[in-house]
Amino acid sequence: MSGHDPHAGHAGRLWRYVLSGCVLAFLVLPTLIVVPMSFSASQYLEFPPQHWSLRWYAAYAGSAEWRRATATSLKAAGLTVLVATPLGTLAAYGLIAAGVRRARAVPALLLAPLVVPVILVGIGVFYVYVRLGLVNTLAGLVAAHSMLALPLVFLVAKSALEGFDLTQETVARSLGATRLRAFLLVTLPQIRFAIATAGVLAFLTSFDEVVVAMFVSGGDNATLTRAMFDALRDQIDPTIAAISTVMVAVSSLLVLLVQALGRARR
Repeated sequence: MSGHDPHAGHAGRLWRYVLSGCVLAFLVLPTLIVVPMSFSASQYLEFPPQHWSLRWYAAYAGSAEWRRATATSLKAAGLTVLVATPLGTLAAYGLIAAGVRRARAVPALLLAPLVVPVILVGIGVFYVYVRLGLVNTLAGLVAAHSMLALPLVFLVAKSALEGFDLTQETVARSLGATRLRAFLLVTLPQIRFAIATAGVLAFLTSFDEVVVAMFVSGGDNATLTRAMFDALRDQIDPTIAAISTVMVAVSSLLVLLVQALGRARR
């Protein structure tokens, strides 16, 4: 009998560890550079900083324009969660309840915003919004971002519902509950973690989005990413590094919150 050598299996996976480490370093390296630059006292972007200071965070907090753009991004992201999360969840529930054979085209339509290049989506949305008068409005921005976030919510909710036994809901309905009541009291509590995750993804999709925002936001309703792009075009201001660090912190805190909720659920 030939025994299994665990060291051989570990050595065989070594290249995967190395590859994963390289990919992770490639993704994290820009953040590791931007964050220290945000604490530089220099008037220009400087890495590594020669002197440390919070002057650019103070400049960010003291600018009415940056505060207004931040408020717009937060409002748009919050409203996107309220729009995209229920719609994506209901779409996934309807697809699972109806059966794949009777709704084969639905997933393809819902996932189209993920397939079509964002620049094309922005051009199409801008063309429609010009006719509807929704350019530079918060409602138009929320509608566009909800369209981009809905596929992610749909995928997460669909995955959760596929692992859920709908027989439990059927039993509740057989005992007199309506479909809506059975969904709210039986199904939703058991997939709430997935729905919370989908809501975070919807928030981050809107909060970090820049391409569509370049087409449909502006004026008093310019998003933070739009204002950052305009600032980089006009001049290289280290305030951008401070704002980028704040956005990274917000995104990271939301992801950690979801992970904490998952551990609490388990």
